[in-house]
Amino acid sequence: MNTRNLIGYNYLPENGKKFKALDPALGIDLPGEFYAASIAEADAAVNLADKAFVEYRSIDRNKKAAFLRSMADEMKAISDEIVERAMGESGLPAQRLQGELARTTNQLYMFADLLEEGSWVEAIIDTALPDRKPLPRIDIRKMMVPLGPAVVFGASNFPLAYSVAGGDTAAALAAGCPVIVKAHPAHPGTSALVAGAIKKAAEQHHMPEGIFSMLYDDGYAIGEALVKHPKTKIVTFTGSFKGGTALMKMARERNEPIPVFAEMGSINPIVLLPMALENRAEELAKIYGSITANAGQFCTKPGLLFAVKSAGLERFKKALSEGITNVNSATMLTPGIRSNFDKLSKDRLEEKAVSVIGQSDKLDKEKVNQGLAVITEISASAFLADKKYKEEVFGPYSMLVVADDITQLEQVVSSLQGQLTASVMAEKEELANYKQITDKLADLAGRVILNGPPTGVEVGNAIMHGGPFPATSDSRFTSVGTSSIKRFVRPVCWQNWSEDLLPDELKTDNPLNIWRLVNNNWTNK
Repeated sequence: MNTRNLIGYNYLPENGKKFKALDPALGIDLPGEFYAASIAEADAAVNLADKAFVEYRSIDRNKKAAFLRSMADEMKAISDEIVERAMGESGLPAQRLQGELARTTNQLYMFADLLEEGSWVEAIIDTALPDRKPLPRIDIRKMMVPLGPAVVFGASNFPLAYSVAGGDTAAALAAGCPVIVKAHPAHPGTSALVAGAIKKAAEQHHMPEGIFSMLYDDGYAIGEALVKHPKTKIVTFTGSFKGGTALMKMARERNEPIPVFAEMGSINPIVLLPMALENRAEELAKIYGSITANAGQFCTKPGLLFAVKSAGLERFKKALSEGITNVNSATMLTPGIRSNFDKLSKDRLEEKAVSVIGQSDKLDKEKVNQGLAVITEISASAFLADKKYKEEVFGPYSMLVVADDITQLEQVVSSLQGQLTASVMAEKEELANYKQITDKLADLAGRVILNGPPTGVEVGNAIMHGGPFPATSDSRFTSVGTSSIKRFVRPVCWQNWSEDLLPDELKTDNPLNIWRLVNNNWTNK
């Protein structure tokens, strides 16, 4: 594991402020010393990426695909070392991290397949119609092209899948954009191992130097320098609302504003409809497992539950209380995250309008930075009266909002802002009676779930991981799945160009096996 910053194929000298990684479960420093990059080094990384972009954007798609597969292969070759280090830096269990590593490598393979298939460029060809009346049509062809150097901010809660070689990096490289990663300071050793695997794959496939760089920072200076650099063309971020909006502001204030795709938090409401509660209250109460999984540190953790007063709801609350009381404490990602969770959850418990449904007291005294699960209750009228209850509490916390009737339940749902997910627990025969609620859920969320927990995000072609502000900065795009490549491209139209001068994807008779829309007909010939 090399503990220095990486620019292109070169590890930088041991300059800058030195720091160490922390084991959040034991509260001790881990082996290895890391060094914050300088502003000059950030500048060099973006300039090198800009230079690499000229070559990389034109590299054959099959070569790019092979590069992505090699990245995954190199990570799998050191998987035990990666998982062990990630456990030490995050406090997450081995099984969770093994699954996350598999997700990380599998999405690299998925993007490689997407490149070879080719339809993601959305090639559209309208050939000339010189005899058209009253005016002839000229030859017009359009496809997606890469934006340029991309800055990727690593996330705290996913040290692999949303980090150095995560979905943002995979999508950017697949699109043809060089990547500069600002590694998350909570897991620098994990980041170093993954960066080394990418470096090795890039060298094997003779990719241009600067196709990938990774920089450390012990504050905000390097991230700000990367966002403000005139040659940076796109930024991706997963983290807090405060952090995401700060990056958006920086990007807007540049001489050339650029897109920032920020995922900034979500409370992922679940609506429990009356018939479902009446028929299976105890089964639905098992949702506490989704609330407390990995100390409630998933971006899709259900932070709000909505229901109408009923006998079924009382049974649900009793089962929920029994379940949450027996949940063991869990290590939170960093001392700062645990401290913020303690403060916000304590503030909620001190509110007169809030009561406790259930709270765990099973504290692991052998470890530090432990989060104890708690679920509270509030009336719908009190919830509607104070906007703070709609704010995310990151950790093993959720709140049940109890409405007097369906009209009040509709008011509560309508009061919410944008979300990553929204769920409804319902019997099929009752759904038709609550169309206003289900329609509203679809308006405010990117993924609407029926009779299932929001945690667990399938990485595929149809997935949507995004939502209206403030969940994300742009609800039209996903940060998970193959469609996430669309964040890193823009459409360009070629008008009146001869076949030999066009990109291969836009040549009418090109042998590439990709689907094109040619004169309103889909073809792959």
